[in-house]
Amino acid sequence: KELILQKAREICTCNHQTITTFFCQLFPVLDWLPRYNVKTQLLGDVISGLLVGIVAIPQSISYSLLANQEPIYGIYTNFFSNIIYVAMATSRHNFMGSFGVLCLMVGQSVNRHLQLAGYSDGSAGSWLVGNATSSTNVTGTCDRSCYAITVALSLSFLVGLYQILLGVLQLGFVAVYLSEPLLSGFVTGSSLTIITSQMKYLLGLKIPRHEGVGSFILTWVDLFRYIQNTNICDLVTSLVALAIIVPVKEINGRYKEKMKAPFPVELLVVIVATVVSYCFNFEVRYKSAVCGHIPTGFRKPTLPDITLFSSLAVDALPIAVIGFAMTVSLAEIFGKKHGYAVRANQEMIAIGMCNLIPSFFYCFASSAALTKTLLKESTGTQTQVSGLVTSLVLLLVLLWIAPLFYSLQTSILGVVTIVNLRGGLKKFHDIPHMWQLSKLDTMVWWTTMLSSTLITTEIGLLVGVCFALLCFIFRTQRPRATLLGKVSNTEIYEDQSTYKQLSSVANIKIFRFESCLYYANKDYFKTVLYQKTGVNPVLLAAEHQKVEAQANADTGNCKSFLGTRFDCLKQTKKKAVKSPADACPPSPDMHTLILDCGAMQFIDTVGLSVLKEIHHDYKEIGIQVLLANCNPSIRHRLREG
Repeated sequence: KELILQKAREICTCNHQTITTFFCQLFPVLDWLPRYNVKTQLLGDVISGLLVGIVAIPQSISYSLLANQEPIYGIYTNFFSNIIYVAMATSRHNFMGSFGVLCLMVGQSVNRHLQLAGYSDGSAGSWLVGNATSSTNVTGTCDRSCYAITVALSLSFLVGLYQILLGVLQLGFVAVYLSEPLLSGFVTGSSLTIITSQMKYLLGLKIPRHEGVGSFILTWVDLFRYIQNTNICDLVTSLVALAIIVPVKEINGRYKEKMKAPFPVELLVVIVATVVSYCFNFEVRYKSAVCGHIPTGFRKPTLPDITLFSSLAVDALPIAVIGFAMTVSLAEIFGKKHGYAVRANQEMIAIGMCNLIPSFFYCFASSAALTKTLLKESTGTQTQVSGLVTSLVLLLVLLWIAPLFYSLQTSILGVVTIVNLRGGLKKFHDIPHMWQLSKLDTMVWWTTMLSSTLITTEIGLLVGVCFALLCFIFRTQRPRATLLGKVSNTEIYEDQSTYKQLSSVANIKIFRFESCLYYANKDYFKTVLYQKTGVNPVLLAAEHQKVEAQANADTGNCKSFLGTRFDCLKQTKKKAVKSPADACPPSPDMHTLILDCGAMQFIDTVGLSVLKEIHHDYKEIGIQVLLANCNPSIRHRLREG
């Protein structure tokens, strides 16, 4: 009671210092902005912000296609979320905006709700309300694009709410259950799914967007089924764009240390493709799908649709966890590299605000964007001021430049999306090295990647987490167990099966169990202990009891025989004396068993019962059991138990 009251007084104390500290922790910009050095930091931030903004323009539009939204909403998302992240982030290098994996998950949820609401399935070109004939929904009050963004912003609201609650409750540790192999496999599997979903735009095919289990395979089946309907103009344009973008990006990556800034090939291709499409009228002449009219300015804020919350609650959870995990992972990587601290719970609140507040301004879920964050760090950013510069670039697009992309083909947007997923596909090259380091981690990678690709992204993530936890349990359930020997002329004891020329101590066995002792591995502990020491006290005790019973039976027979035939008295006595000795089981070759508990971090009540049982069983056959290298927590448990 006193402890709770003391903590409550400390938390609820209100004065000038606590208020200042609270706001500086909630808005880190109040801490670092007054100390901003214009002479040494501004130039790097401006250059980095401009370059990231140039790259963000085509990616914002292309990722809108992936999220099943109009291009303007992708620009909104990058603009608003980046400004909020500048004020609330502890990371100096993360770029907050649309991320391919999250856009895929948002698009899947949106498409599922569009089908449930009675809208016709989208096809290449029909995802924009302003350019294609939109279907009328069951209520007749909102067209297809309107309902799509309503679902997306309601989903973004829930994602932000989840992340803020996790941050306020100090539950940032949940991200530790998403290991690096798991996240890598999930990103690779999602990349394959994204590439598959974009292939219809590259080929100019109008095929339905499949959702649920097996959508990856069904999409490829449809691609080959309707391959004869390929739009030659879209195909040629896509191949030319790929032939230009991929080599240039490879050159950018290979010579990034020598180049002051990467060449903005994506923006150049988008501009040239838009001009060519406009001049040759690809939309009318070759029936190519184009972006169409992109409005300028900002729309009036709106409220999320509360009626959708019940159906979106489950979809929002994996998006919230993945978005947080990617953001914190990138923040910690660059924080460690550049020597500053990152607060995981504050990052959780920051990314939550980046999803919650923009949801009122027609934005979908966002997180730290991998490619733009890497670009931001490599171009010399110093602080999040570069994020403000990027937002200014996007603001120019929102106010004046956006309508110029009317004739941009959707196939070019698909190419931009696919090219930016090269990093996820390159993970296949790391598999042999990963297999040499850890076979279990490689199995986690393959399981997560295949389940994310062949089932669904959400189920794939759940399968990956469950499989990773099972692998961890398997490691602790069947850990390494060895007998130790002594190094000559030292007090060092090591594994006899690993090191040579170790001497065993006479009549003493030293057993090491390299894991915690708890309910899941108690049976394995006893089994491997009996196997390594060669002494099973239960069987030996049973043999002793059997011999004693046999001896008692022989003695009883001798007494009966003595009453009838006195002449056989001496012979019977000899038999009675010799029988127990002759039938006695072999005695164990040790008198002491030492359990090395140095690798045991904890022992639960079941493990304590096992130690009691072992101590009792070995004592029955005359062997004492000793415990060595017990840490303080284990000694406390032993005393209490």
